[in-house]
Amino acid sequence: MYSPRIQPVQPPYTSDVQAAFDRVMPPGMPPLKLFRSMAHNPRVLQRLLAAGLLDRGSISLRERELLILRTTARCGAEYEWGVHVAAFNGQAGLSPEQLADTCAVVTDGGLWSSTEQALLALADSLHSSAAVEDRLWQQLSSAFTEAQLIECLVLVGFYHAVSFVVNGLRVEHEAQAPRWAG
Repeated sequence: MYSPRIQPVQPPYTSDVQAAFDRVMPPGMPPLKLFRSMAHNPRVLQRLLAAGLLDRGSISLRERELLILRTTARCGAEYEWGVHVAAFNGQAGLSPEQLADTCAVVTDGGLWSSTEQALLALADSLHSSAAVEDRLWQQLSSAFTEAQLIECLVLVGFYHAVSFVVNGLRVEHEAQAPRWAG
């Protein structure tokens, strides 16, 4: 077990850091350890939170979470995977088998619609080669608009960056977040 490389800041927080936490955390819920760790650099924290894609986007919440879970699993970012399962799976509606499958080396195509399989393949392709083959792009283009495709690409890239931070800092798991499925 690794210990965190940078300990999360403790309250009381500076006014700018508290304001950032208030914008992203539900009332009464303490800030996530990731955010508290990043608060050592308030500028970077502000930029990260400003770039967030957890608002109502052009793709469904389920599609967004599928991309995030697969990306964070491929990056080995168990912390971020668990936070997203805890915070969003109630609305996303992925089954326990599907959650486990987001962590699998090779996914079980029988658990997913063809569009969901294409999203999983997108996350895998970008993770492996930072590119998308024409055949996969054609498949995605038949299911998503250009605006949605851009959102999908940026989501995968953004959660690669989040995964790098989580893994690099060795952020401790949140008590309410599950560990890897499976």
